[in-house]
Amino acid sequence: MNAIFKKNQNVRQEFGGPVMKVIGFEPELIENVITQWEDEEGTIITGKFMESVLVPADS
Repeated sequence: MNAIFKKNQNVRQEFGGPVMKVIGFEPELIENVITQWEDEEGTIITGKFMESVLVPADS
């Protein structure tokens, strides 16, 4: 199975939220896209999402 997103691509959740950078993949998991973003206070947050809830974040 090929990922529809690429490492270092900017994405966001389909229904809004912060722009996140794809930092890796875990193909064996349902939530297989690993992302990272910075909150308003400058804290780096890492999250995992299903590909189906993410869309490319157009610059």
